[in-house]
Amino acid sequence: MIKYLTVILFLFGGAVCAQQDAVKGKTAYDFLVDTENYNAEIKSPLLIFLHGRSLSGKDLNRVKRYGVLYAKNRGLDIPSSIIVAPQTNNGWDPDKVKEVLDYTLANYNVDPERVYVCGMSMGGYGTMDFVGKHPECVAAAVAICGGGTLKYAENLSTVPVWIQHGSADRAVPASESKKIYNAIRKANPDANVKLTIIPGGTHGSVERLFHNDEMYEWMFQHRKGN
Repeated sequence: MIKYLTVILFLFGGAVCAQQDAVKGKTAYDFLVDTENYNAEIKSPLLIFLHGRSLSGKDLNRVKRYGVLYAKNRGLDIPSSIIVAPQTNNGWDPDKVKEVLDYTLANYNVDPERVYVCGMSMGGYGTMDFVGKHPECVAAAVAICGGGTLKYAENLSTVPVWIQHGSADRAVPASESKKIYNAIRKANPDANVKLTIIPGGTHGSVERLFHNDEMYEWMFQHRKGN
């Protein structure tokens, strides 16, 4: 019966929400944690999603409006056992993101060699700054329609990073992604970093990247130390 109800919901445009619980007051950022496929007996990869400015606030349901949890709730099979989506009200602080990571590592059976981070817009900047300040924590990262702090270029060159941006983005120009990409290449010409400019992509249209398998498959092939 449940199987048929799920099919009906999708036929009428609905979304089936997974097991996503709120964790509040434990770290600097409250966050949602998706444990639908979590098994405490098995070390699980962890995917952290950092939202853009439009989802800022104190209502955690907002972080399901686009990005990783939105794609998962729309039926995408993301190869992750744990997904964490924190919420900020005033930009992303890499040390506060690290608090969320540390809490998750302490309270769930996470494989510390398989921690992945992705974000969009302000969350793209947040992703690059978090990885840039704490590169030892991350196996791979994807930053979409954002940019990065140039002083972190050398650290970023030690982590596989995929930067993506729409060519027609008027909110955050693609030159922001190009600048941090070039800085990483300058710091280490052999860095595992790639830049994809999406022809005609706008600031909003690139959200579709979260609904494709390619981004997740690329991240999850990496492990710290490989």
